[in-house]
Amino acid sequence: MTKRSSVLFVCVHNAGRSQMAAAYLTHFAGDWVEVRSAGSAPADSINPAVVAAMLEEGIDISSEIPKVLTTSAVESSDVVITMGCGDACPFFPGKRYLDWKLEDPAGQGVDAVRPIRDQIKSLVKELITTL
Repeated sequence: MTKRSSVLFVCVHNAGRSQMAAAYLTHFAGDWVEVRSAGSAPADSINPAVVAAMLEEGIDISSEIPKVLTTSAVESSDVVITMGCGDACPFFPGKRYLDWKLEDPAGQGVDAVRPIRDQIKSLVKELITTL
């Protein structure tokens, strides 16, 4: 049996970008990929504008909770994708690291979140072809 890939998405608050990316990867890849998301300084809840923007795509992330980034989450992932948290993410040799330059949706409305969401959707689809 082939080991399934595992991907960790990391942003600062784990309330927007990383949650959208994790939801898209889960939506498109299903059980084929183990998906995690975390934040270097997690917020108390998911950004409501992000929840609304994802609902427009038919994906409900309203029950997700921001999680703190742990060394073990990085250690147990094949691919680690950072989105604005930079040096806060621990580095382990042999892991594949990607840094997606994305605007932070924190404090923005749904209209501002949509282009970020669409960019993430495109990046996730591209990522799937490389796993």
